[in-house]
Amino acid sequence: MLKPLSALLLAAACVCAPAATLQPDKSDLSFTFKQMGVPVDGKFKKFDAQLDFDPKKPEAGHIAFTVDLGSVSLGDPSFDRELAGAPWFDTKRNGKATFVSSGIKATGAGKYDVAGKLTIKGSSRDIVVPITLAGGVATGSVPIKRLDFKIGDGEWADTSVVANDVTVKFKLAFSGL
Repeated sequence: MLKPLSALLLAAACVCAPAATLQPDKSDLSFTFKQMGVPVDGKFKKFDAQLDFDPKKPEAGHIAFTVDLGSVSLGDPSFDRELAGAPWFDTKRNGKATFVSSGIKATGAGKYDVAGKLTIKGSSRDIVVPITLAGGVATGSVPIKRLDFKIGDGEWADTSVVANDVTVKFKLAFSGL
């Protein structure tokens, strides 16, 4: 009895294993927001993605994405420390942001809408992320509202100084896709 059960578990593990591996050195995760009307660019230096995807059956695919919020950078160490603080990302209590897909729909050649749940600072929202997939590289951007995720609490909730709109941009390179 153990032999068939272990074989079944092994087969299930193989079916569920990610089909592709993220290549962080060839990938990028950045964002843009406006402060006093001026665009400001930032990036995250540490993130990971798990992708189980077959372009012939996109609806059966799954994507999970994790961002180390403590790796945020605006290019100035003092600004980076400010973003790690409680009003912004509060990295001591909320070190990670996650996105987990709930569905993938083809929208054209190499184009997909990925529905899922984005969680930042304990707040979750359903979003749809448009993705273009070409040559093992997934690219796209998605707008979010920072206040939906309690990013910029207290005095920073005033959107006349820091806009509520943030555009998150990504380029994720995968091997084995």
